Amino acid sequence: MIKLSQPPKSICIFRLSAIGDVTHILPVIYTLKKTWPECKITWVIGKLEYQLVKNLPGVEFVQFDKSKGLAAYQTLRQRLKGQIFDVLLMMQAALRASIASLFISAQFKLGFDKPRAVDYQWLFSNQKITGIHQTHVLDTFFQFLEAIGISQRVNCWNLPIDHSDHFFAEQLTQNKSTVIVNPCSSARNNNWRNWSIEHYAEVCDYLYQNDIQVLITGGPSDTEKLFCQSVVDQSKSKPKNLSGHTSLGQLLALLKNAKFLIAPDTGPAHMATIVDTPVLGLYASSNPLRTGPYKSQSTLINQYPKALKQFKKKTVIDSSWGERVRDPQVMNLISVDEVKKAIDSLL
Repeated sequence: MIKLSQPPKSICIFRLSAIGDVTHILPVIYTLKKTWPECKITWVIGKLEYQLVKNLPGVEFVQFDKSKGLAAYQTLRQRLKGQIFDVLLMMQAALRASIASLFISAQFKLGFDKPRAVDYQWLFSNQKITGIHQTHVLDTFFQFLEAIGISQRVNCWNLPIDHSDHFFAEQLTQNKSTVIVNPCSSARNNNWRNWSIEHYAEVCDYLYQNDIQVLITGGPSDTEKLFCQSVVDQSKSKPKNLSGHTSLGQLLALLKNAKFLIAPDTGPAHMATIVDTPVLGLYASSNPLRTGPYKSQSTLINQYPKALKQFKKKTVIDSSWGERVRDPQVMNLISVDEVKKAIDSLL
């Protein structure tokens, strides 16, 4: 634990991405603000992720645009030139983030302990967190606060939504019972976190039969837009496809107006947590106890233990924490019938 002689005057949080992990920072910030209300909080964040949290009050944001390559580091150095923080919370264990930390001056640079400090992050910090490793990502972030002497938690995700985004969502939902289906996770090699197009289409039709309006959401990539359109094409009810046509603020407002969200392991599942919308999460490839929506553990479908057993001949106990099951058939362990039963329960 870092022994601070007095409450810090300034703290810098370094967490660039991804959307889900950025949402986990919100309770950390609310806890810091309650514990040390006079402390100045600066957050170094990715350009896209900033668009989600830009309305968070009482935080100075410094955007890091990784697409600019070396120029991003130069901009960061100029932006923070002359500032010396009491504490830097290095909450992203990645080489890009560790190199960027060299341009941030702080008395204490607090990073992950060595087993969790991937990409040699432990070489860039002068203090390490402690605590159990087999815990949710959000709980891991709170270990950073425990390391600077804060034991309380403020489990608040409150994030102001622009009036224009509220209006956008209201125009689409129009007081109808609405469910958001966000069928895709992030596009990565050997990801295998997406349920099948056919299954999503059947579930959309089932919701329609229950007088529920379905809105399909997704990112702007061609792959994701094609996937979402294929869901619409294969369904009889033809839900409205908004893939690639919503900003993060608009999506957050839509989630606030929805009865619940259906999604795999993806950022919007954590955005739903911000607005207290339940998530019917579809998990088989990844462990929801580590990366699932924090307030929706009771409403998600967890076939991860079965996936470990079937594809890797392992149990959760003898697997590394957060170990992924990378097989193109893994999401087929989730049946349409069990999703329908979960829908019935949520309705």
